[in-house]
Amino acid sequence: MTAYIVLFRGVGGATQLPIARLRQVLEEADFRNVATYINSGNAVLASGLSEGEVARGVAAAVKEKMNFEKSVLVRSHSEWVESIQHNPFPEAVGEPTKLHLFTLDSEPEQRDIEALQAKATGTERLAVRGRSLYLHTPDGMGRSLFVPKIEPTLKVAMTARNWRTVLALRDLAGAVAL
Repeated sequence: MTAYIVLFRGVGGATQLPIARLRQVLEEADFRNVATYINSGNAVLASGLSEGEVARGVAAAVKEKMNFEKSVLVRSHSEWVESIQHNPFPEAVGEPTKLHLFTLDSEPEQRDIEALQAKATGTERLAVRGRSLYLHTPDGMGRSLFVPKIEPTLKVAMTARNWRTVLALRDLAGAVAL
């Protein structure tokens, strides 16, 4: 069994998916060790299926049982941990609401990364490692303001999670994997 982190696009803050019902739907779909992260629109689960199969299964279950049709992204626990380890801004970890992790559709070209870095203003800093985009906004909660700068250059598969949520999902998936 592999532990997976399931991210729902368009869900966050005051979640559109009631977490107790989400947990029930995923368990009924034969996913194991299902846990949800409160008010974040995220879940973790264990499965012997591939990432793609899990994504399709979760999307089908929440569409059928909860009428939720937005995209679902699945990342393995090990891929998530690797993204955390490659954080280029370790000094920003102490300010978890100002450090964000985006997942990109694919690994971008260097020229696209450079074009995006040129769009950073003030103290915003960003870096890309594989399919992970890291954004540090020391002046505040700038991730929602930065998204329009990202989308014309890079295709974001999933909206950002602040570092506190990133670490909580890592820990939750680690517990599910046991």
